[in-house]
Amino acid sequence: MVSAPARERKPIYKHLYFWVLVSIVLGVVVGYAFPEQASGMKWLADFFVALVKVVIAPTIFCTVVVGIAGLGNLAKAGGLALRTILYFTAMTTVALAIGLLVVNVVQPGHHGPPIPINDGAAEKTLADAKTAETGVTGFILSLVPKSFVGAFTDGQLIQVLLVAILVAVAVAGMGRRGERVVQALDTVAKVMFGVIKIVMYAAPIGAFGGIAYTIGKFGGTILGKLAWLMGSFYATCLLFVLVVLGGVALYAGFSIFKFLRYIKDELLIVLGTSSSESVLPRMLVKLEAAGADKSVVGLTIPTGYSFNLDGTCIYLTMGAIFIAQATGHDVGLGTQVGLLLFMLLASKGAAGVTGAGLVTLAASLTAFEANSAIPAVGIALIVGIDRFMSEARAITNVIGNGVGTLVVARWQGQLDRDQLKRVLDNPADVDVDALMDRRHGDDDEPTATDPREPAPATT
Repeated sequence: MVSAPARERKPIYKHLYFWVLVSIVLGVVVGYAFPEQASGMKWLADFFVALVKVVIAPTIFCTVVVGIAGLGNLAKAGGLALRTILYFTAMTTVALAIGLLVVNVVQPGHHGPPIPINDGAAEKTLADAKTAETGVTGFILSLVPKSFVGAFTDGQLIQVLLVAILVAVAVAGMGRRGERVVQALDTVAKVMFGVIKIVMYAAPIGAFGGIAYTIGKFGGTILGKLAWLMGSFYATCLLFVLVVLGGVALYAGFSIFKFLRYIKDELLIVLGTSSSESVLPRMLVKLEAAGADKSVVGLTIPTGYSFNLDGTCIYLTMGAIFIAQATGHDVGLGTQVGLLLFMLLASKGAAGVTGAGLVTLAASLTAFEANSAIPAVGIALIVGIDRFMSEARAITNVIGNGVGTLVVARWQGQLDRDQLKRVLDNPADVDVDALMDRRHGDDDEPTATDPREPAPATT
């Protein structure tokens, strides 16, 4: 492999994370100083996330098709898909179990002042939950879009993934004619990455609006009432990242702390916008730059956004048992295990955007209410703080998908571990903007930080 050329470090004010961090601080200040005006700034975050979502579906479609075609044969693609699903299922099960364990030990619902249930606060969430697909049949049917175009317009990544896999299989069977299709889709992907680079300039504005809205709208009043739940949830997410994902990362040969440093820009964007989807394209580029094969990244990251929502899973079990504790309902171990298994399925396909976790929780409680005795209307207890908890959910989801991609890549024998070590030791050497340019423009000579550089995979 070509040794990394020395390049001049960019000054801090030219880094995206600097401006996102400044925007977050300004958002907090404005939220506290001008709460009434700040509570109307949510549209800034929504605008930025909407811009990103415009290009998410076509980017994922092109990336998955090109990635699977790049594997060379369908048997290899099937092996990759199987390993990915097995790993994600194991991790989400662990996340659900840890949430269940912590909420039973800490019992946040039995601490703090009593909180009256405001049925009106749960009305919209329960209405949304009625339209959510739950159960085995609902989950399977939700995989299939109403039309080919519908997969791209309904905002369901899991449907885009299914269509992309079907197209990839069809293209793989076309022989040399399929190569032209792959080249065309690769060109479309380059265009999408060019759009993404432009959109990311608005990330600080989105982060400012999201944080200002959160502080201005909710302030500190409701936090005091539900501090036990929030503290327990944040601590559980931290425990999962450092202990569970840290252990998995160590087994795979890298440090979780170095990995967190490597994706700090993306974590700050997620913190400001409460949306893990807002950084999906950047995660694709960064993980390829870290040594994971393009085909593995192209399949694993999109799959993870539907099948590996670790933070959402922790939230589901903790939220459900908190409601039971706060409303005086005793839920036995057997019922809790049944609820865990139900939520394991319900969490699949939940979008990585603000509010999806709350709707999924409400849908799970509604479907399981007769068996668990947990009142679905109890969702009103945590509606007010869902925005504060969505940041931790989204950040945990992003970290879990990033670690999972590197682990699956090594499992596949398609991880350049020397490249990974270099990148994690010197994250500043990876210029995401330059890689976006390379994705967007014509192919150039590969560099050490270019994920397209051919390198022997190591196991």
